[in-house]
Amino acid sequence: MGDVPGYLSIGDFSRATHMSVKTLRHYHQIGLLEPAEVDAHTGYRRYGTEQIPTAQIIRRFRDLSMPLEEIQGVLSAPDLRTRNERIAAHLSRLEEELGRTQAAVASLRDLLRAPSPGDSPVRIELRSVAAVTAAAITGVTDAEDSAAWLQGALGELHATLAARNVPADGPAGGIFADEVFAQHRGQVTIFVPCAEPVRPMGRVVSVLIPAAELAVIEHCGPPVDVDRAYGILAAYVASHAMAVDGAIREYYLVGPRDTPDTPRWRTEIGWPVFQIGVSGG
Repeated sequence: MGDVPGYLSIGDFSRATHMSVKTLRHYHQIGLLEPAEVDAHTGYRRYGTEQIPTAQIIRRFRDLSMPLEEIQGVLSAPDLRTRNERIAAHLSRLEEELGRTQAAVASLRDLLRAPSPGDSPVRIELRSVAAVTAAAITGVTDAEDSAAWLQGALGELHATLAARNVPADGPAGGIFADEVFAQHRGQVTIFVPCAEPVRPMGRVVSVLIPAAELAVIEHCGPPVDVDRAYGILAAYVASHAMAVDGAIREYYLVGPRDTPDTPRWRTEIGWPVFQIGVSGG
Protein backbone atom coordinates (compact mmCIF):
# COMPACT_ATOMS: atom_id res chain seq x y z
CA MET A 1 0.00 0.00 0.00
CA GLY A 2 1.45 3.41 -1.00
CA ASP A 3 2.05 6.27 1.37
CA VAL A 4 -0.86 8.61 1.96
CA PRO A 5 -0.01 12.15 0.78
CA GLY A 6 0.64 14.45 3.70
CA TYR A 7 -1.19 17.77 3.85
CA LEU A 8 -0.58 20.81 6.03
CA SER A 9 -2.84 23.69 6.91
CA ILE A 10 -1.56 27.10 5.88
CA GLY A 11 -0.56 27.73 9.49
CA ASP A 12 1.45 24.52 9.74
CA PHE A 13 2.99 25.13 6.32
CA SER A 14 3.97 28.59 7.53
CA ARG A 15 5.75 27.09 10.52
CA ALA A 16 7.43 24.44 8.34
CA THR A 17 8.79 26.95 5.83
CA HIS A 18 9.28 30.10 7.96
CA MET A 19 7.05 32.01 5.55
CA SER A 20 4.28 34.18 6.99
CA VAL A 21 0.67 33.34 6.25
CA LYS A 22 0.37 36.73 4.54
CA THR A 23 3.31 35.87 2.27
CA LEU A 24 1.87 32.46 1.41
CA ARG A 25 -1.47 34.03 0.51
CA HIS A 26 0.31 36.56 -1.72
CA TYR A 27 2.32 33.82 -3.44
CA HIS A 28 -0.96 31.97 -4.06
CA GLN A 29 -2.55 35.07 -5.59
CA ILE A 30 0.31 35.61 -8.05
CA GLY A 31 0.63 31.93 -8.88
CA LEU A 32 4.13 31.51 -7.48
CA LEU A 33 3.29 28.88 -4.86
CA GLU A 34 -0.26 27.58 -5.11
CA PRO A 35 -1.75 25.30 -2.42
CA ALA A 36 -2.27 21.65 -3.24
CA GLU A 37 -5.94 22.05 -2.36
CA VAL A 38 -8.36 24.86 -1.60
CA ASP A 39 -11.65 24.00 0.06
CA ALA A 40 -14.44 25.22 -2.22
CA HIS A 41 -16.71 26.06 0.71
CA THR A 42 -14.38 27.49 3.34
CA GLY A 43 -11.49 28.72 1.18
CA TYR A 44 -9.02 26.97 3.51
CA ARG A 45 -5.70 26.25 1.87
CA ARG A 46 -3.84 22.98 2.28
CA TYR A 47 -0.29 22.36 1.17
CA GLY A 48 1.44 19.12 0.33
CA THR A 49 4.57 18.15 2.22
CA GLU A 50 6.31 17.76 -1.14
CA GLN A 51 5.90 21.55 -1.60
CA ILE A 52 8.19 22.32 1.33
CA PRO A 53 11.42 22.13 -0.76
CA THR A 54 9.91 24.49 -3.35
CA ALA A 55 9.01 26.95 -0.61
CA GLN A 56 12.54 26.72 0.78
CA ILE A 57 14.00 27.43 -2.67
CA ILE A 58 11.76 30.47 -3.06
CA ARG A 59 12.84 31.74 0.34
CA ARG A 60 16.52 31.39 -0.57
CA PHE A 61 15.97 33.32 -3.80
CA ARG A 62 14.18 36.07 -1.90
CA ASP A 63 17.12 36.22 0.52
CA LEU A 64 19.21 36.94 -2.58
CA SER A 65 16.81 39.77 -3.57
CA MET A 66 15.56 37.96 -6.67
CA PRO A 67 12.33 39.59 -7.92
CA LEU A 68 9.23 37.40 -7.72
CA GLU A 69 8.73 37.37 -11.48
CA GLU A 70 12.27 36.06 -11.94
CA ILE A 71 11.65 33.34 -9.36
CA GLN A 72 8.57 32.34 -11.33
CA GLY A 73 10.74 32.18 -14.44
CA VAL A 74 13.22 29.89 -12.69
CA LEU A 75 10.54 27.56 -11.31
CA SER A 76 8.76 27.38 -14.66
CA ALA A 77 11.94 26.80 -16.70
CA PRO A 78 11.35 24.09 -19.31
CA ASP A 79 14.68 22.38 -18.66
CA LEU A 80 17.68 22.32 -16.32
CA ARG A 81 19.90 24.38 -18.63
CA THR A 82 17.38 27.21 -18.90
CA ARG A 83 16.84 27.19 -15.15
CA ASN A 84 20.57 27.38 -14.44
CA GLU A 85 21.05 30.20 -16.98
CA ARG A 86 18.33 32.25 -15.28
CA ILE A 87 19.88 31.66 -11.87
CA ALA A 88 23.37 32.51 -13.17
CA ALA A 89 22.09 35.77 -14.68
CA HIS A 90 20.74 36.87 -11.31
CA LEU A 91 23.95 35.88 -9.52
CA SER A 92 25.95 37.94 -12.02
CA ARG A 93 23.80 40.97 -11.25
CA LEU A 94 24.37 40.40 -7.54
CA GLU A 95 28.12 40.30 -8.11
CA GLU A 96 27.95 43.59 -10.05
CA GLU A 97 25.93 45.20 -7.27
CA LEU A 98 28.39 43.87 -4.70
CA GLY A 99 31.26 45.38 -6.66
CA ARG A 100 29.52 48.76 -6.74
CA THR A 101 28.78 48.53 -3.01
CA GLN A 102 32.39 47.65 -2.18
CA ALA A 103 33.64 50.55 -4.31
CA ALA A 104 31.22 52.96 -2.60
CA VAL A 105 32.28 51.71 0.85
CA ALA A 106 35.97 52.11 -0.01
CA SER A 107 35.31 55.62 -1.31
CA LEU A 108 33.38 56.57 1.83
CA ARG A 109 36.13 55.24 4.10
CA ASP A 110 38.68 57.24 2.15
CA LEU A 111 36.53 60.36 2.53
CA LEU A 112 36.30 59.83 6.30
CA ARG A 113 40.03 59.20 6.64
CA ALA A 114 41.98 62.08 8.14
CA PRO A 115 44.61 63.53 5.76
CA SER A 116 48.12 62.28 6.42
CA PRO A 117 51.46 64.04 5.81
CA GLY A 118 52.25 61.54 3.06
CA ASP A 119 49.22 62.45 0.93
CA SER A 120 50.09 63.93 -2.45
CA PRO A 121 48.89 67.53 -2.89
CA VAL A 122 46.01 68.02 -5.32
CA ARG A 123 47.20 69.65 -8.53
CA ILE A 124 44.93 72.08 -10.38
CA GLU A 125 46.13 73.60 -13.63
CA LEU A 126 44.88 76.75 -15.34
CA ARG A 127 44.76 75.98 -19.04
CA SER A 128 43.89 77.84 -22.23
CA VAL A 129 42.47 75.30 -24.70
CA ALA A 130 42.55 76.12 -28.41
CA ALA A 131 39.63 75.46 -30.74
CA VAL A 132 39.85 72.09 -32.51
CA THR A 133 38.09 70.29 -35.33
CA ALA A 134 36.50 67.10 -34.08
CA ALA A 135 34.15 64.28 -34.94
CA ALA A 136 31.28 64.49 -32.47
CA ILE A 137 27.99 63.00 -31.32
CA THR A 138 25.48 65.18 -29.49
CA GLY A 139 22.44 63.93 -27.64
CA VAL A 140 20.23 64.37 -24.60
CA THR A 141 20.67 61.72 -21.93
CA ASP A 142 19.63 60.97 -18.36
CA ALA A 143 22.35 61.01 -15.71
CA GLU A 144 21.77 57.35 -14.84
CA ASP A 145 22.31 56.35 -18.49
CA SER A 146 25.12 58.77 -19.22
CA ALA A 147 28.03 56.34 -18.66
CA ALA A 148 26.62 53.76 -21.09
CA TRP A 149 25.64 56.48 -23.58
CA LEU A 150 29.12 58.00 -23.38
CA GLN A 151 30.89 54.68 -24.01
CA GLY A 152 28.56 53.93 -26.92
CA ALA A 153 29.24 57.33 -28.45
CA LEU A 154 33.00 56.93 -28.04
CA GLY A 155 32.87 53.51 -29.68
CA GLU A 156 30.89 54.88 -32.63
CA LEU A 157 33.25 57.84 -33.02
CA HIS A 158 36.41 55.74 -33.02
CA ALA A 159 34.85 53.19 -35.40
CA THR A 160 33.86 55.96 -37.82
CA LEU A 161 37.32 57.52 -37.77
CA ALA A 162 38.91 54.12 -38.32
CA ALA A 163 36.58 53.41 -41.25
CA ARG A 164 37.51 56.78 -42.80
CA ASN A 165 41.22 56.25 -42.02
CA VAL A 166 41.28 59.53 -40.08
CA PRO A 167 43.56 59.46 -37.02
CA ALA A 168 42.57 61.02 -33.72
CA ASP A 169 44.43 64.24 -32.99
CA GLY A 170 44.18 64.22 -29.20
CA PRO A 171 42.24 62.63 -26.36
CA ALA A 172 38.48 62.24 -26.61
CA GLY A 173 36.37 64.60 -24.58
CA GLY A 174 32.90 65.54 -23.49
CA ILE A 175 30.99 68.80 -23.08
CA PHE A 176 28.18 68.74 -20.51
CA ALA A 177 25.32 71.23 -20.30
CA ASP A 178 24.39 72.53 -16.84
CA GLU A 179 21.10 70.58 -16.98
CA VAL A 180 23.05 67.30 -16.84
CA PHE A 181 24.03 68.17 -13.25
CA ALA A 182 21.11 70.34 -12.13
CA GLN A 183 18.27 68.25 -13.57
CA HIS A 184 20.06 64.92 -14.18
CA ARG A 185 19.05 65.16 -17.82
CA GLY A 186 20.63 67.33 -20.47
CA GLN A 187 22.68 67.70 -23.61
CA VAL A 188 26.06 66.02 -23.91
CA THR A 189 28.54 66.27 -26.77
CA ILE A 190 31.19 63.56 -27.01
CA PHE A 191 34.02 64.32 -29.40
CA VAL A 192 37.33 63.07 -30.76
CA PRO A 193 39.70 65.73 -32.17
CA CYS A 194 40.91 65.00 -35.69
CA ALA A 195 43.16 66.85 -38.10
CA GLU A 196 40.53 67.10 -40.85
CA PRO A 197 36.74 67.35 -41.00
CA VAL A 198 34.84 64.07 -41.19
CA ARG A 199 31.92 63.57 -43.55
CA PRO A 200 28.73 62.94 -41.53
CA MET A 201 27.85 59.29 -40.94
CA GLY A 202 25.03 58.14 -38.66
CA ARG A 203 25.17 60.23 -35.51
CA VAL A 204 28.71 61.41 -36.22
CA VAL A 205 29.19 64.95 -37.52
CA SER A 206 32.17 67.25 -37.88
CA VAL A 207 32.19 70.19 -35.46
CA LEU A 208 34.50 72.91 -34.23
CA ILE A 209 35.02 72.57 -30.48
CA PRO A 210 35.40 76.16 -29.30
CA ALA A 211 38.36 77.49 -27.39
CA ALA A 212 38.01 77.64 -23.63
CA GLU A 213 39.72 78.82 -20.48
CA LEU A 214 39.63 76.04 -17.89
CA ALA A 215 40.73 75.14 -14.42
CA VAL A 216 41.68 71.48 -14.78
CA ILE A 217 41.98 68.65 -12.26
CA GLU A 218 42.79 65.02 -12.99
CA HIS A 219 40.66 62.19 -11.59
CA CYS A 220 42.32 58.78 -11.37
CA GLY A 221 40.15 55.67 -11.25
CA PRO A 222 36.57 54.74 -12.17
CA PRO A 223 33.71 57.27 -12.24
CA VAL A 224 32.24 56.10 -8.90
CA ASP A 225 33.97 58.85 -6.91
CA VAL A 226 34.59 61.44 -9.62
CA ASP A 227 32.38 63.79 -7.58
CA ARG A 228 35.32 64.25 -5.20
CA ALA A 229 37.43 65.74 -7.97
CA TYR A 230 34.50 67.92 -9.03
CA GLY A 231 34.09 69.15 -5.45
CA ILE A 232 37.77 70.03 -5.04
CA LEU A 233 37.79 71.83 -8.39
CA ALA A 234 34.59 73.78 -7.61
CA ALA A 235 35.97 74.89 -4.24
CA TYR A 236 39.20 76.07 -5.89
CA VAL A 237 37.39 78.08 -8.55
CA ALA A 238 35.03 79.63 -6.01
CA SER A 239 37.80 80.53 -3.56
CA HIS A 240 39.72 82.28 -6.34
CA ALA A 241 36.59 84.04 -7.69
CA MET A 242 37.30 82.70 -11.18
CA ALA A 243 33.95 81.19 -12.19
CA VAL A 244 32.24 82.17 -15.45
CA ASP A 245 29.26 80.77 -17.32
CA GLY A 246 30.15 77.84 -19.54
CA ALA A 247 29.93 74.11 -19.96
CA ILE A 248 31.96 71.59 -17.98
CA ARG A 249 34.41 69.59 -20.05
CA GLU A 250 35.97 66.20 -19.52
CA TYR A 251 38.94 64.70 -21.34
CA TYR A 252 39.39 60.91 -21.30
CA LEU A 253 43.13 60.29 -21.20
CA VAL A 254 42.97 56.61 -20.22
CA GLY A 255 39.72 54.62 -20.13
CA PRO A 256 38.02 51.31 -20.91
CA ARG A 257 39.32 51.31 -24.49
CA ASP A 258 42.87 51.39 -23.15
CA THR A 259 42.79 49.06 -20.14
CA PRO A 260 40.27 47.10 -18.04
CA ASP A 261 42.30 48.05 -14.96
CA THR A 262 40.03 50.77 -13.54
CA PRO A 263 42.60 52.27 -11.10
CA ARG A 264 44.64 53.25 -14.18
CA TRP A 265 41.82 55.26 -15.77
CA ARG A 266 42.52 58.99 -15.96
CA THR A 267 40.00 61.73 -16.66
CA GLU A 268 40.67 65.45 -16.76
CA ILE A 269 37.82 67.71 -15.62
CA GLY A 270 37.75 71.29 -16.90
CA TRP A 271 35.79 74.03 -15.13
CA PRO A 272 35.25 77.25 -17.17
CA VAL A 273 37.04 80.30 -15.78
CA PHE A 274 37.72 83.85 -16.96
CA GLN A 275 40.48 84.64 -19.43
CA ILE A 276 43.79 83.58 -17.95
CA GLY A 277 46.12 83.95 -20.93
CA VAL A 278 47.94 80.69 -20.21
CA SER A 279 48.84 78.55 -23.20
CA GLY A 280 48.15 74.86 -23.00
CA GLY A 281 46.97 71.72 -24.78
